[in-house]
Amino acid sequence: MTPITARQADRRLVLLVVTRWLPVGLVFGLTVLLPLERGVTLAELGVILAVQGIVVVLLEVPTGGLTDTVGRRPVLLAAGAIAIVSAGIFVTAQGFWMFALAMLLQGLYRALDSGPLEAWFVDAVHADDPTHPVERGLSRAGAALGVAIALGALAGGGLVAWHPLSAWSPLVLPYLVAIAVMVVNLVLVAVLVHEAPRTRAASESVGLRATLAGGFAVLGRSRVLRGLVLVEVFWSVAMIAFEVLTPVRLTELLGTEALAAALFGPASAAAWGLFAVGSALAGVVAARIGVARTAILARLLNGAFVVVMGVAAGPVGLIAAYGVVYLFHGAAGPMHSALLHRQASAGNRAVVLSLNSMVAGGTSSVALLVLGPLAEATSPSFAFIAAGVFSLAGALCYLPALGDERHTLGSTASSSL
Repeated sequence: MTPITARQADRRLVLLVVTRWLPVGLVFGLTVLLPLERGVTLAELGVILAVQGIVVVLLEVPTGGLTDTVGRRPVLLAAGAIAIVSAGIFVTAQGFWMFALAMLLQGLYRALDSGPLEAWFVDAVHADDPTHPVERGLSRAGAALGVAIALGALAGGGLVAWHPLSAWSPLVLPYLVAIAVMVVNLVLVAVLVHEAPRTRAASESVGLRATLAGGFAVLGRSRVLRGLVLVEVFWSVAMIAFEVLTPVRLTELLGTEALAAALFGPASAAAWGLFAVGSALAGVVAARIGVARTAILARLLNGAFVVVMGVAAGPVGLIAAYGVVYLFHGAAGPMHSALLHRQASAGNRAVVLSLNSMVAGGTSSVALLVLGPLAEATSPSFAFIAAGVFSLAGALCYLPALGDERHTLGSTASSSL
């Protein structure tokens, strides 16, 4: 297999990210609405959604170890196939147990899908040019993700409004289109994602247990990596606030759920568009001030505007702050990933990413249990302020990475003299 260039890897990553996340945008919100339409109660829906989260947390690190052991491509192919099966079951489900099965498979898919594409991209870039800044490709991929979800959400809403299949619920067609895009993504993975045979052979000779142990060992040895993973504790709390509590805060300001829902739909699409802008700009800013400084700046501004969402006096101010939050959310993601990849190698890259995702997922679950009751006991506004202030402390966790970046740049400058 002819090795690909770093530029080719960039383009392939963007294409695969678009086809991976477009289905998410197409069914944005329908994962909640379709079960309710088919008679599932709110209590049952909570259990159904929890099934996915539990599976992801339990399997996140083992699937990362599997990726580093058997290779990125087979895991991506397995994940894509499971995603299609899960979506097929979900769209045809008529009761609690079938929806629960679909979400269990969705959790398995998300655990398998967490990390291998990004790990493949970084490995492919490093194989062509070890000095190539991977944050550029990650920024483009983040921008593509935001655009894909925004366009998908708009298209999904349009498909529901169009409703050409009168014999079916209007919520079904977006799922069918999403499944078709998933099939396209699976074919593209099979065609575009390839690994050097020697890399896979070396990984297989290590074994899954040793791979997992090696990933945890890196976490134990690296103060930088521990700081990066700890960032997720603070970041995830802010994320639950602006992803889950925004409709609640809108309802608080507007007075009715119907008005809040009507405004939140287009606001979400616009926010994901700003997410894409933030991701693209982060790569430009990082080239000037460094990856770690860009990550710190994005983290501080994201948390600060979560606080602004809590103190906003009206819906216009809330929506404006919501958009800015997503702008810096998009900027923070690729920079955080780039810093993680600096602490990983080809042999443990997916495990490192999975450790990061496991902490994020676990913290998000705890944040859901805390912020919801807090908002109910006090107010959604207070919950936003508390989450935003708490998340600001996450910027401190980037300081070891900043020191490491300065040391690396200093050593590079000295060696060039």
